[in-house]
Amino acid sequence: MHRTSGILLHPTSLPGPYGIGDLGPHAYRFVDFLAAAGQGIWQVLPLGPTGYRDSPYQCLSAFAGNPLLISPDGLVAAGWLSESELDPPAFSEERVDFGPVARWKSDLIKRAWRGFLEHASDADRAQYGHFCARQSFWLDDWALYQALKQEYELRPWTEWPQALARRDPDTLAKWSAHHRKAIELQRFIQYVFQHQWQEFRAYAHARGVRLVGDIPIFVAHDSSEVWTHPEWFELNDAGQPTLIAGVPPDYFSATGQRWGNPLYRWPSLAQDGYRFWVERLRRTLELVDWVRIDHFRGFAGYWAIPASEETAVNGRWLAGPGWTLFESLRAALGEALPLIAEDLGVITPDVEALRDGLGLPGMAVLQFGFEGLDDGFGASYFLPHHHRRELVVYTGTHDNPPVLGWWEAQPEHRRAQVCAYLTSPGEAIHWDLIRAALASVAALAIFPLQDLLGLGAEATMNRPGTAEGNWQWRYRSEQLDWGLADRLLRFSRLYGRRPYDPL
Repeated sequence: MHRTSGILLHPTSLPGPYGIGDLGPHAYRFVDFLAAAGQGIWQVLPLGPTGYRDSPYQCLSAFAGNPLLISPDGLVAAGWLSESELDPPAFSEERVDFGPVARWKSDLIKRAWRGFLEHASDADRAQYGHFCARQSFWLDDWALYQALKQEYELRPWTEWPQALARRDPDTLAKWSAHHRKAIELQRFIQYVFQHQWQEFRAYAHARGVRLVGDIPIFVAHDSSEVWTHPEWFELNDAGQPTLIAGVPPDYFSATGQRWGNPLYRWPSLAQDGYRFWVERLRRTLELVDWVRIDHFRGFAGYWAIPASEETAVNGRWLAGPGWTLFESLRAALGEALPLIAEDLGVITPDVEALRDGLGLPGMAVLQFGFEGLDDGFGASYFLPHHHRRELVVYTGTHDNPPVLGWWEAQPEHRRAQVCAYLTSPGEAIHWDLIRAALASVAALAIFPLQDLLGLGAEATMNRPGTAEGNWQWRYRSEQLDWGLADRLLRFSRLYGRRPYDPL
């Protein structure tokens, strides 16, 4: 593992005039900022099309890219839109209002599709055909699913006409024949996402920046994969989940977290050598360089909640696929899987054995380490003096308030303990934690952009256990002060952290 550091920022949080961050000029500017600051990592959240409450951890597909990340400026540069067509409403600069943004952008992309049909070069058409053929494993099912979802006003697939919900072959064939253009539009959207993302990734690589992505272990019930392969999931005859995912009561919630994702039928997935997981990881590694596996402990054992339960309290632990899954992944993708194990929460010896046996780095979150000081000063695994090289240390994650917001909520005795540990007066606590992360022996140190900007609780990305107001935060262009890049560069060099060599 290369000793480097970087910033956690989902692309939707980038600034710009179109209501949501995208793969346009501000994404490239942020890469320039990372390079100037001597950083080697840009970590993002899952990149799929979002569904329920706009969460990137409840995507409509395990393979598709989020159309909202498509850059309108890129569509103009490709020649498929005119500059005059970029006339967005007065969107908020600080929050994403997903509904209006999605409607405006959907109309824009439809116009770009017409522009592509009229003006695309032979090379563009050849690239498009190659993309559709190479990604057919998931793309054909996704395009049909998403076209159906648009037809039925975004309702879950279980609320479609029964013959379509149950994938009757004759009904699907007739529907597809009558809606060929709608299906082809969905293929085009994914082609554009892929093309823009690969150009952006090449730009990042050329400046010594690698991308860390994120895979949720479970998929959403309302998703292409569950509709296409119900046999892979714990569903009843009506297609509704019988057992769902979540975690027992923990730091974030006294009643646990009831995520609602249907659980896998792991023996069914094993029958073809876990091809779904092989192709899912292969696809993700086309987009990013490292993959954080969210809820890694679920591969060893997972919390199964009866779907009839209103909270996550009354669940039970069931055994996950363990080594057998990763043996299939290694056989298909290589021994050295570029994975980061999100090993937060209830971690038992079997989880540690799986992580360490695979040689995967885990995670340490400094905020959690200081929360545990009352249990014995300096005892927490998350504090720097317990770190090891094969680790990724974070000041906080997307599920934590920014450091300043966390600090403001701490009692005085906790603040005194933290200041004593850091030998600091705590006047710039966000920089104190960034420096502690950079100084750690952990090979990778990552911190949310909110911490670098010194923002408070108002800039929290997600509040676990809450349903409203999440995933909306954006920074303003003027907040990316290049003086911060100079300061971060000095600290990164002081602690021996370097960007990657350009590719």
